[in-house]
Amino acid sequence: MSAQTADTRPLGLRERKKQQTRQNISNTATLLFLERGYDNVTIAEIAVAADVAKMTVTNYFPRKEDLVLDLHDVFVESLARTVGERSPGESALVALRDAYLSAAADQDAVAGFSGPEFARLITGSPALVARLREFHDERERRLAEALAVETASAPGDFTPRIAAALFGGIHRALFDETLRRTVAGESNDAIAAALTGYIADAFATLEPALGDYAVCAK
Repeated sequence: MSAQTADTRPLGLRERKKQQTRQNISNTATLLFLERGYDNVTIAEIAVAADVAKMTVTNYFPRKEDLVLDLHDVFVESLARTVGERSPGESALVALRDAYLSAAADQDAVAGFSGPEFARLITGSPALVARLREFHDERERRLAEALAVETASAPGDFTPRIAAALFGGIHRALFDETLRRTVAGESNDAIAAALTGYIADAFATLEPALGDYAVCAK
């Protein structure tokens, strides 16, 4: 995929170089973490291996955990974006359910399909587990904000927060199940097949309460 901005204009040379540097640092760090363990690798060692200054590493990744979990923005914005892009007549529940079914079918890394070595790296580090929990919390807050906008909720209306907590809880449980099965050695195909049923059942439990919530009127 070619590097382009949201308005489809090609990125300039400076921006492309920044993206390449960021990706090089992330890839180098991930290899070192997989070889030696997350807690056994320092920022200074990553900088040497990536052939950049230590300050360059911290400029791109202020937190060491984000060298591993480098899809922060995509992850955090994913549910809010799905709701914002739903089709006319489509509820938030249907949009989120269908998006998760597609992610499972595509074995998307953002949905937890990361491979056994990477999954063990994450689950074996309390720091990474805690950072991932923050990602889930941030994603739920962003979803609540999006639902409030989409439903023109009055200030202080608690409904978007409750709906986001329920939707976010399903996504969190499914993500954790994907990691658990990955660490246990199941193939991505087997995990995707199992998730398809879980996704349908999980969202069906919310159907009576949220099936008609945040229906797109556009």
